[in-house]
Amino acid sequence: MKKIYGLLSLLAVLILCSSCNDEWKDEQFEHFVSFVATIGNDDGGVSPIYVRYKANEKVTYQLPVIVSGSTTNDKDIAVHVGVDPDTLDILNYDRFQNRTDFYYEELASNHYSFPEVVNIPAGKDKGLLEISFTLAGVDLVKPQVLPLTILEDPSYGYEAHPRKWYKKALLRVNPFNDYSGTYGATTLKTYIVTKLDPPKPDPDNAGQYIYEELSSAIVRQNTTLYVSDENQVFLYAGMVDENFADRDKYKVFIDFDKETGFASFSSNNPDMEFVDLGFDPYYYILERMDATRPYLLHRYLTITNIGYEFVDYTTVPGEKIIYRVEGLITMERQINTQIPDEDQAIEW
Repeated sequence: MKKIYGLLSLLAVLILCSSCNDEWKDEQFEHFVSFVATIGNDDGGVSPIYVRYKANEKVTYQLPVIVSGSTTNDKDIAVHVGVDPDTLDILNYDRFQNRTDFYYEELASNHYSFPEVVNIPAGKDKGLLEISFTLAGVDLVKPQVLPLTILEDPSYGYEAHPRKWYKKALLRVNPFNDYSGTYGATTLKTYIVTKLDPPKPDPDNAGQYIYEELSSAIVRQNTTLYVSDENQVFLYAGMVDENFADRDKYKVFIDFDKETGFASFSSNNPDMEFVDLGFDPYYYILERMDATRPYLLHRYLTITNIGYEFVDYTTVPGEKIIYRVEGLITMERQINTQIPDEDQAIEW
């Protein structure tokens, strides 16, 4: 009897082992179709992408489209892609409620184009959606997002991934040029200017008068320069930043002259009463290779001799607050020289 039980046990083990050995041949996960559009913890529900700004040329960004599963895709798949403004609307309301000035803005259709179908051949698990961007004239006061979705229909012969954030790609488009980016700004000082009427005598200089007084310096950790053109960026004046509801009224443009190295500051809003203080700002670039990672290039761009005044006319209704800004700012870019694609080589 014991021999019979032993033989039965051995037979059961052999059947089980045979089943286990053949299991890998069968599909463990469905062949769902999805985008590769990573969302980080600090990305606000969208996927940041970086596109070199070229005023008169198209720039192509390749968005991966993949077929999931533990076995190789065994058929030709034509993945249909479309624009999905509804998901962007939902995200905006969920994140920002009534702060519409914070809303992501859908990138206008004249700034991009892409094929309606991405082909993934049998034996391959990835295709590339080639999106062509023409970003001349795009305004970055509001973050620009291209919302995409994988379209579904029984006739298409595939299934989009059931998880929403796999079949959606909300691409926050960040144009960049040689001068845009986040700058350290602790050496850029902002003062509140009080005009004295009448002026008061200068205690340190007999016969001289003081016509204005400055507050203690106000500083911020960083400031961001946004692309406006190939050789032009803008930043928000003084302590104004992207959290300021009326930030579009306080743009200061910086034009860079590659031949002379000078940087000129200006504004197109007369209500801001912008004044260039005539410090002759200029910029310079320093580069060095990393001491421990020889493939990594550190590029530092410094804009110095900054000096301008402007009027804040919206914070306190009916009042004008004069600000003076002086100092310098510096940006570092870390560039992996082993990567040929510029947008991928820069460690954003």
